[in-house]
Amino acid sequence: SRLRRLAMMLNSSCCPNPLALMDVKGFHPHDVTVTMNDGRVTVSAERKEEHNTCRGKAASYRRFTKQFNLPPCCENEVTCSV
Repeated sequence: SRLRRLAMMLNSSCCPNPLALMDVKGFHPHDVTVTMNDGRVTVSAERKEEHNTCRGKAASYRRFTKQFNLPPCCENEVTCSV
């Protein structure tokens, strides 16, 4: 099976181009969180997987965080999509 590529895009109606495009490959949409505080956007994702193997338990942990400041005109009109 093919690996699915997951991208998150942040847009604003006052800016003609996307504000940000992030590759969050390896995360499910419900693992991704977007918050905005004082004109700063934080995109974070966290995923922990545990499974049993013939040698015992195995675990993997992934974390992604990206922060950036919004242009002043765009603070009130930001949308995100996955």
